[in-house]
Amino acid sequence: MDTQHPDLHILYAEHLAILRSRTDAALQREGHDHLLVAAGQSHFQFLDDRDYPFCVNPHFKHWLPVSRAPGSWLIYTPGQKPRLVFLQPHDYWHVVPAAPAGYWVDHFDIQIIREPAQARAHLPRDLERCAIIGEANAALDGVVPNNPSGVLDHLHWYRSCKTAYELALMRVASRLGARAHRAAAAAFHAGASEFDIHMAYLAAARQTDNELPYGNIIAINEHGAILHYTDLAHAPPTQRRSLLIDAGASFHGYASDITRTHAAADAGEFRELIEAVDTAQQGFCAKVRSGQSYPELHLHAHQVLAGILKDHGFIRMSAEGAVESGLSSTFFPHGLGHPIGLQVHDVAGFQASDSGGTIPRPPGHPYLRMTRVLEAGMVVTIEPGLYFIDLLLAQLKDKPLAREVRWDRVDAFRPFGGIRIEDDVVCTGGDPENLTRDAFAQL
Repeated sequence: MDTQHPDLHILYAEHLAILRSRTDAALQREGHDHLLVAAGQSHFQFLDDRDYPFCVNPHFKHWLPVSRAPGSWLIYTPGQKPRLVFLQPHDYWHVVPAAPAGYWVDHFDIQIIREPAQARAHLPRDLERCAIIGEANAALDGVVPNNPSGVLDHLHWYRSCKTAYELALMRVASRLGARAHRAAAAAFHAGASEFDIHMAYLAAARQTDNELPYGNIIAINEHGAILHYTDLAHAPPTQRRSLLIDAGASFHGYASDITRTHAAADAGEFRELIEAVDTAQQGFCAKVRSGQSYPELHLHAHQVLAGILKDHGFIRMSAEGAVESGLSSTFFPHGLGHPIGLQVHDVAGFQASDSGGTIPRPPGHPYLRMTRVLEAGMVVTIEPGLYFIDLLLAQLKDKPLAREVRWDRVDAFRPFGGIRIEDDVVCTGGDPENLTRDAFAQL
């Protein structure tokens, strides 16, 4: 429980009222009488009786802070109290989910079942009038998820704007992540390996790998040039130059997503480059305001980062020319960020309206994860980067643009891998709230 938010009961009640209102509108518009949300089932490995870590349906945990409830169902009928059918099996092989408890339980009619099939008796009979959201393997005796696009489009669109309750949980997730980042940085400077840094992170976050919102990226030296590096070398390198760590934490189903880059004590020039990217990143965060086009912010980031490449002697051409020619994408090949909340890469980043549709990415930027205009309540990551990626640099050498690159300078920085700095930022009615920077400041 977040002790800094004693009114969490009140915030949750307000959150649930908003969620019910959104759902009422979605069901009425699409001609459904009930919403059924399956928490999901465990997935088993091929030719084995070992299951993969359970991952709850995000629509389920949007209603209540329960993420370990395989076989459970949520039923909502407008005008009625939401119902939770909670599977608490008789089992001595595995840990049985604890009985529902906490600030949210009084808002639900809770039915405990012991076998998955028992849920069927508690579900509506008129299934043709139900919007059933879930994975295919959640089907139960004729109750098959239909995932109606009209209902999902409506719910996803409005889910982009977080309630006060959701923001309270995300602040806690940010503090957990910031604390663990501090421990990881200390381990790096003490000479730890990637694996040992990872273990220090888990210990500080007090979460297992499966409880984290995504797999940690802990990349020392040239590994920082691999955008989703997850190998975790067990032995420390002969020489420590840099650490890029992209890792978050979870709280009541909500995620934080934080990236920091650290330079070894004797890597002065690389530290200067980190500081330049950090300054630029804070400038981008300051632009997370209502009415800001996210694609335009992404293109602005390319312009600023290209200027850093020019100022630090990596390219000869102007920043404008580097962006127009696509040269900047060799060093900054991914998008500026993405929506975040119940999922690390949250839904509706490309959605045109609450009725669906898609807003295309700008030409030449295929990896941007959001194209919407920012609104108050949205939470996005801002994660610019500069990398020295062998594959992309090799492709560049075969092009006329290669003459615009100072290759001796680039080659000197390849052993450092790259830089990425990422914060989670709330778009408000005024100045943005930087969840990540605030969390580090509170340490």
